[in-house]
Amino acid sequence: MKDRCDINRLIIVLGDQLDYKRFLPDDYDQSNDIIWMAEAEEESTNVFSNKHRIVYFISSMRHFRNHLSERKLPFIYHDLENNESGKSLGDLLKRDLEKYRPSEIRLVKPGDHRVEKVLKEVSYKKGIKLDLVDDPHFICREKEFQQYAEGRKSLRLEFFYRDLRRKHGFLMDGKNPVGGEWNFDKENRQSFGKSGPSSPPTDRGVTPDKITREVIKVVNRRFPDHPGNLDLFCWPVTPVDAEKELDRFILDALPLYGRFQDAMWMGEPTLYHSLTAAPLNLRLLDPRLALKKAEEAFQANHAPIAAVEGFIRQILGWREYVRGIYNLHMPKYRSLNSLGAEQSLPKFFWSGKTDMACMQSCLTQVLETGYGHHIQRLMVIGLYAQTSGIRPDEINDWFLASYVDAVDWVTTPNVIGMSQFADGGLMASKPYCATGAYINRMSNYCKGCRYDPKQSSGEHACPFTSLYWSFLDKHRESLGSNPRMSMQMRNLQRMDNEKLKQIIKAKDSHLARTES
Repeated sequence: MKDRCDINRLIIVLGDQLDYKRFLPDDYDQSNDIIWMAEAEEESTNVFSNKHRIVYFISSMRHFRNHLSERKLPFIYHDLENNESGKSLGDLLKRDLEKYRPSEIRLVKPGDHRVEKVLKEVSYKKGIKLDLVDDPHFICREKEFQQYAEGRKSLRLEFFYRDLRRKHGFLMDGKNPVGGEWNFDKENRQSFGKSGPSSPPTDRGVTPDKITREVIKVVNRRFPDHPGNLDLFCWPVTPVDAEKELDRFILDALPLYGRFQDAMWMGEPTLYHSLTAAPLNLRLLDPRLALKKAEEAFQANHAPIAAVEGFIRQILGWREYVRGIYNLHMPKYRSLNSLGAEQSLPKFFWSGKTDMACMQSCLTQVLETGYGHHIQRLMVIGLYAQTSGIRPDEINDWFLASYVDAVDWVTTPNVIGMSQFADGGLMASKPYCATGAYINRMSNYCKGCRYDPKQSSGEHACPFTSLYWSFLDKHRESLGSNPRMSMQMRNLQRMDNEKLKQIIKAKDSHLARTES
């Protein structure tokens, strides 16, 4: 360990900044700079985190620590077992600044506004210069997005995505998109039908190594009441394992990913989806590598253009886009509530105990494994939260706590903007709302459920269907002028008043039961 007079810069590496290739600054001085990392208990309890999420962050950090040791780089590392109970990231940093008195702190911009604020305040109070730098992991830099957004009345993904395609050359044929279209979504919305998925890949994930097994023991002991069955932990915690997972996805799942990316099936949590969001969000996987390998799969005729374009759009388009929205509009963005939702989060979100088969399946899966693919998030759990009027900040905290890939910069825009339409249409041009018929068409959840997705009132009314019509009725004024909602609003206007009263009665009855 260096003496305090030897330290010039303290280089902070946060738990979601484990970029093995880019974590050191170009002017790194091994004789005077030291790397600082900390497992802070507060980062697992600020939101009531799933055990899978806690293990994933801590195990990945400890593997990164080993990487530092192998390279013989000087570092300070605080592990959870040796921290005083309740130590926060800010407290740990404050103590070390007092002990080592570096002349400067270097910090890659955090993906959590709360964390950035805390670290800025600590450095300011200690009178130590903070060098806050943009994250080189991302393809679109923060200033680049700011310049793109300047003067625009709306910030839709599609046009931003096209600009990045042109600039970086992915799936381009000169100045034109490969295949003649920028977006193949119309080909990517198929259901499995009654027969279900045909042999989806099952060899997914990684067997926990010694370090991960030790972290699992620590987390089970330290956070016994948090959700999560760690016997099911399978997440890649190193760049090598993350790339292997990417390769497995491209080989086994990518060809059918596009066609069935919106489909769901009971007992099949991953289907043809990748498990790359988590390692991407911790910087264990380079997005450029994922884009390159997906494009190569198309060029080799291994996967169709619709599947490859859909995957590339998620990484080059959506991922870069939501980060730009987050940096542009935080911290106010988190508190937006344009639809005036005031319901508290139901307790069954933390237990999965509900008689709605779709919600029971999706919630139980997330609580046990920390995983759910994007349609389960958006069109089951998110749809229920939106149409039942759950407060956006509460459902956002639940998403942040529950998913292994959850980091504030990506989760908050997805929940506040896309899922809950709480930003009033900044991100999405209309609310993602539907009746139980959508879930019935895209899954087998409704088979055997006590509720009938075709029924909007009465004993067997599907809560999704009664909530949907009640949601439209409640927001007639604000949604009535939305051109993309015109057909839905016309259907509402044609509805008999007595029928609508019965639907609202069914909705009220359902919500009353969830509160008991």
